[in-house]
Amino acid sequence: MHSQIYVNLPVKDLERSKRFFAALGYSFDARFTNEMAAGMQLGKNLYAMLLNEPFFAGFTPKPIADAHACTEVLIALPCESRAAVDALVAKAREAGARIPREPVDHGFMYQHGYEDPDGHIWEAFWMDPAAAPAQGDAASSPEGGSA
Repeated sequence: MHSQIYVNLPVKDLERSKRFFAALGYSFDARFTNEMAAGMQLGKNLYAMLLNEPFFAGFTPKPIADAHACTEVLIALPCESRAAVDALVAKAREAGARIPREPVDHGFMYQHGYEDPDGHIWEAFWMDPAAAPAQGDAASSPEGGSA
């Protein structure tokens, strides 16, 4: 299987995005950061590549989605605890994020999220897999799929 993941996201203002995510505590790998892109480290072997829109457009023949108008992806990030979920969302709010909805408590999973300056939705969650519903139960994730 795979040993790393790089999620590529289009951004309108790369410097604004870097300031926003730095305020949340994320760092950028200088090897993958220049005036067109920033390699943001989310965790061990987990990266979000923030690409300015013209650079991003060079990788796809499709139009770039306006994440303020439609959802093209939900980025789900596990946290160590419910308190860590709330702390991350609070940091995002302080940095200027839009909070699209209230937290949701599913018992075995707690989730909350924010929209970054470009409208991308970041879902922070904590989950206790031992308390999760049995396989095949549509309630096992908030969208009816797997988290």
